Amino acid sequence: MPLQVPPAPPAPPALAAPAPATPIRAQYGWGYSGADGEGTGTLSLLMEPGSGRLVAELHGLGERLLLLEGDRAAGYRLQVPRQKLDQKAGSLAALPLPFLPQVASVEALLRLLRTGEGAGVSVQKKDAQGPLKLHWRGKDLRGRDEQVWLDRKRWEEGK
Repeated sequence: MPLQVPPAPPAPPALAAPAPATPIRAQYGWGYSGADGEGTGTLSLLMEPGSGRLVAELHGLGERLLLLEGDRAAGYRLQVPRQKLDQKAGSLAALPLPFLPQVASVEALLRLLRTGEGAGVSVQKKDAQGPLKLHWRGKDLRGRDEQVWLDRKRWEEGK
C-alpha cells in the first residue's frame, strides 16, 4: 500500500506592506508669552510620519525664529537665530525646542496636533478634524513660565 502524504496546508496570505503614511502640511497662527516677552507669528509644518521627516518653520514679525528639519534616519537640525543655536541630534527628544511643547517624535507631534494630547497642552476649540485652538503652559529652557497658543489655519493630508 502506497504511503499517503496529506496535502500541504495552504500558504498564509501574504501580509500587505503597510502603506506609507501620507505627508501632512499644516499651518498655525502662533502666540507666545514668557519671561523674554510676547510675540505672534506663524508656524508652518511638513510632517511625514512614515520616515519621521519634519520641517518646521516658526516666523515672528519679519523674522524666522526657528527652523527644525530632518528625519529619523539622518537626525534633526534645530536653528534658533535669536539664541545663536544651531544644534543637531539623532532624535527630536534630544533637542531643546524653544517656543513649543517638547515632543519626542514626529508621531508625538502629530498626536499633539490631532488630539491635543501632550504635557501641559489643553484644547480650547475643536472641529471634525481635531483641535482648532491649542494652549500650552510650561517652562522655558531656564525653568521660567511660558505659554504658547496655536490656532490651526490649514491642514492638508496626502498632498
